Amino acid sequence: MAPRGGFVVPQGGFVAPRGGFVALREVDPSIRQDMRYASERNFTGAVVPGYEEPVCLLTRPAAEALRRAQRGLLRRGHSLRVYDCYRPQRAVDRFVEWTSEPADPVLRARHHPRVEKGRLVAEGYIAARSGHSRGSAVDVTLTRLDGRALDLGTPFDFFDPLSHTDAPGIGGAARERRRLLRTALEAEGFESLPEEWWHFRLSDEPYPERYFDFPVRSGAVRVPLPDGPE
Repeated sequence: MAPRGGFVVPQGGFVAPRGGFVALREVDPSIRQDMRYASERNFTGAVVPGYEEPVCLLTRPAAEALRRAQRGLLRRGHSLRVYDCYRPQRAVDRFVEWTSEPADPVLRARHHPRVEKGRLVAEGYIAARSGHSRGSAVDVTLTRLDGRALDLGTPFDFFDPLSHTDAPGIGGAARERRRLLRTALEAEGFESLPEEWWHFRLSDEPYPERYFDFPVRSGAVRVPLPDGPE
């Protein structure tokens, strides 16, 4: 696979840069993981290409920043739960391809009831490039300490203006939880995405111009990238 606007790791060959990526569980096992794209519980209705194991992989700086945020939230009686971390480019490609396929009424009702599937790219809900493929972005929510879910106003991957972090239609406890999540992560160097309350990217990310495509599996972070031009 040739580079496309940044170095992309080929699907069948190289994997994570030496020392650059880690499994989040090895950095902070207290952060819960619900890796939606490694299951059928996502907006495509199927396991997404590239997700071979339900594990969160991140660049080391992003994982360590997430650990610091978790420590602060635990003291306040909350915990983080991640839905997605590093995302292979092939998964991003699949998302774009999916938007051109016939709509499933069940999935539409669950994920994009007010936006036609064919409009999701044009309206910015799905993009051909994602910061997740650079390894320093995370989709995350809050839970209670016992793991019970908390209401943040909309589900994860709900393609609708109500998912905007400061959506005026969201109030009360859900709005306050969005504020708490954003404050905790921004304090540790993440930037929030105004259109998605769950999406955060490390500001000082180590690979700002590179889009990777190695598969999501535990062993990927243990095999070095061969020396050569980056």
